[in-house]
Amino acid sequence: MVLSQAEESPLVHSLAVRIPKQLRFDAPADDVEIERVGDTLVVRPVGRPLTDVLKKFAAFSPGFMSGGRGSNPERDRNGW
Repeated sequence: MVLSQAEESPLVHSLAVRIPKQLRFDAPADDVEIERVGDTLVVRPVGRPLTDVLKKFAAFSPGFMSGGRGSNPERDRNGW
């Protein structure tokens, strides 16, 4: 785990935080989500949008899953 200190820069209605280079994401992220969890901020890259999902579904044959999923017994989910 890499811990580092960052400097705040107050803006008009925002707060900018410069993230040190050694904490950057492996794959470049154009956008990030920021979530507050207690007094911690979690920063994660935004996932790819589902804009091409219909094209991916169109690649399946017309008979795909025509027989259904079969029988799957319900499992005990203690702790969920």
